Amino acid sequence: MPRIDLSGLKKYAVLFILLALMVIFSLTSPYFLTARNLTNIITQNTYFIIVAVGLSFVMIGGGIDLSVGFQMSLVGVITAMAMTVYHLPPWLAVVIGLALGTTLGLINGLIVTSIRIFPLIATLATSAVFQGISYLVSKANTFRAYPESFLALTRGKVLGIPLDILLALVVAVVVSIVYTETTFGYRLMAVGGNEEAARLSGINTKRLKISIYTICGFLTAVATMVMISKANTTNSSFGPGTEFIALTAAIVGGVSFMGGEGSVLALVGGVFVLAVIGNGMQLAGWGTYAQFIVRGLILLGAVAFDEYQKSARLKSRGRAS
Repeated sequence: MPRIDLSGLKKYAVLFILLALMVIFSLTSPYFLTARNLTNIITQNTYFIIVAVGLSFVMIGGGIDLSVGFQMSLVGVITAMAMTVYHLPPWLAVVIGLALGTTLGLINGLIVTSIRIFPLIATLATSAVFQGISYLVSKANTFRAYPESFLALTRGKVLGIPLDILLALVVAVVVSIVYTETTFGYRLMAVGGNEEAARLSGINTKRLKISIYTICGFLTAVATMVMISKANTTNSSFGPGTEFIALTAAIVGGVSFMGGEGSVLALVGGVFVLAVIGNGMQLAGWGTYAQFIVRGLILLGAVAFDEYQKSARLKSRGRAS
């Protein structure tokens, strides 16, 4: 029996899933569809969107980065210490944090391409290193009470819209344009789809891979600024765990685990699918631990669906040839 190619459905499936979840949870709690709750869902997930968009560069390129949450831990405490311990101007602390995040991403890219370690293993190792450095530097202290100019990143508004929402929107739009309208985006899709064919066509695959890990590190640092500004506090435990949510959201949003395809719109939809599930389950009184089970099952289902699509396309090409 021939398999049905659901690639067209996959492109929009996350949006239908999101709408269906909103309908379901609106029936389980009268507070779910309130303007206040929906606004909270958006504002609480701006930094997840930015992290997921950064991670999508690596995943579309055929790699993986499990260290983004631990990068956030290190970048967060360094930025916080720059403001609260060394009393540097907030803008300088932010520059230091962004530079550090970009460097951490570059290190991952160099390890993956130069030492040729499998990305999952390489970034699993660097995540432990980053977390260890974070605890050593911070001495497990908590830093809080940031300057008002830094808190304006999440408390400030333009035309009534919080700045962090605008920042997430700008990141999503710019990256969407990069993926669909630039040579870099086309090359990224080519490398993720078939690295050897891309190399033979003249693409410098090593340089491109280093660049996508570096971009991921930069956007992870941007997300860290939003995270610690929103909380007005941080310590070394802030950040780890974000990588699982970003990875799950990316796969749910159609970014292939094997590389070569992805859409920013669907990716953002994937973030909100997880956010709606968490928020809806909380309002329904199902508790935090049940959310872990559901997220794990969602990740398994999304990866299985992705593998099904890959297998269906390969068989289709085989029959055509």
